[in-house]
Amino acid sequence: MSGFNRMLLCYDGSREGQHALADGARLAQELSAQVHVLSVINDAAWMQGADVMSAVPVDIVSDSAKEVLEDGLRKLALRGIYATGHLAIGDPLERIPFVAKDLKIDLIVVGHHRARGLARWWGGKTDGMLLDRVSCSVLITMGPEAGLNTSEVAP
Repeated sequence: MSGFNRMLLCYDGSREGQHALADGARLAQELSAQVHVLSVINDAAWMQGADVMSAVPVDIVSDSAKEVLEDGLRKLALRGIYATGHLAIGDPLERIPFVAKDLKIDLIVVGHHRARGLARWWGGKTDGMLLDRVSCSVLITMGPEAGLNTSEVAP
């Protein structure tokens, strides 16, 4: 019997999120795990550039995030995985641990965005802190590097 009975797949519609969803789906099927999908609206842009972001109606941002979440749930359903969706607003490094604790998650699956050149050295001060903020296991999916010929990512 696996120790990973409750999985949280973090999905934002990005290439990395697609990999996390696909890898998490395969693992969830093998383990017969209960699956939750989390999409987080990062409000950091609102805090830093409030005058610019205030011109964008909150409803549009919220509807877009809901569509991303529903897209992830649909892709899982096509594989026979019926997951519960969750939408959160805030810093993903704060919201992911909060939701994981609240749902008593055993395994979080997130995609990793590869940094290149100066971006690797200029990473934010919060890099790597997700691991310090959770009390469960974390699977970080890499996926193939951009530019390589790859098969479809979506489950």
